[in-house]
Amino acid sequence: MSVVSLAPVGRVLLRDVALARIREAIISGDLEPGSVVKDAELATRLGLSVAPVRAALARLADEGLVEAKPQSHTRVTPLRVREVRDAAVVVRAMHELATREAVPLTTADDVAAMRAANERFAAALAAGDADAALAADDDLHAVLLARCGNGALTATVARLTPAVRRLERQRFATAHGRESIVLHDRLIDACTRSDVGAAVAATTEIWTALLSELEGHSDEPD
Repeated sequence: MSVVSLAPVGRVLLRDVALARIREAIISGDLEPGSVVKDAELATRLGLSVAPVRAALARLADEGLVEAKPQSHTRVTPLRVREVRDAAVVVRAMHELATREAVPLTTADDVAAMRAANERFAAALAAGDADAALAADDDLHAVLLARCGNGALTATVARLTPAVRRLERQRFATAHGRESIVLHDRLIDACTRSDVGAAVAATTEIWTALLSELEGHSDEPD
């Protein structure tokens, strides 16, 4: 099966593109949970040397998307409900804090960017394009993350978000994802009014909706 996200890339891009391509393949399911990954094979598929691929895998291990078994192998981390829930709770708290700090500073251009992102998000869901929906969702929330100006906060979000990304993609591939359009609108309207409380409440609801997807699920044995 051809894997678009693992197509060969120019050597000049090295670790960063290897990281993005492998992460995308994991989130999309092209590299399935539990599957063994070998740096040499990935390097061949990406058209890179082994070194940047190893560096990318080390970063993905920090993000919780791959795990190394000592003296054995590296594999894509199984989708463990408890670990996803733990990461999502922290990410929710970080987004709540970002919203609280950003809303008083939000500009008209920020609001316009968020509205445009939500329009792209809605169009992607209508087209059944979960990857485009994820990108648009990222663009929307990135406005407030950038506006809050808290480097430690954004670094935490960047490190933990990949752990919940596979669940988000599943959500955006179903009808449940359409609920997020309304929640995004509620967040944007609160930003327009500079209503910090309402904006934080909308942010909480957005992430709680994702967490609710985990209810009733339990981890499978590895």
